[in-house]
Amino acid sequence: MTNHSEPTIIMYGLSPKVCDTIKKARRWLDANSVEYRFHDYRADGLDAEFLHSAIRELGWEALLNTRGTTWRKLDDSLRASIKDADSAAKLMLEMPAIIKRPLLCAPGQPMLLGFSETLYSDFFR
Repeated sequence: MTNHSEPTIIMYGLSPKVCDTIKKARRWLDANSVEYRFHDYRADGLDAEFLHSAIRELGWEALLNTRGTTWRKLDDSLRASIKDADSAAKLMLEMPAIIKRPLLCAPGQPMLLGFSETLYSDFFR
């Protein structure tokens, strides 16, 4: 019996069906033979402890996608109420689609947020 261990690199985001950036990032990982596991915030859930560790490492401002549709659809008073890590975390837990993506986690490396071929090439060098 062969022991197939699970990949230690995890990509967090939303289904490639709804997120083109995830689609591009997954295509790059596959083309470069990088083993990873995909964690869909909607299907697999979002762990509060994990979110808080990402906020500590990257900052809530970086994680909060204020350029996306989800943010733009919020009413002005809700947008205005997001002033710190706690209010941002509460919103992200309620609406994971508002988190910038992808978020890539690899053991012993800093978290990597967003996608570009250059960013990924440097990260996996």
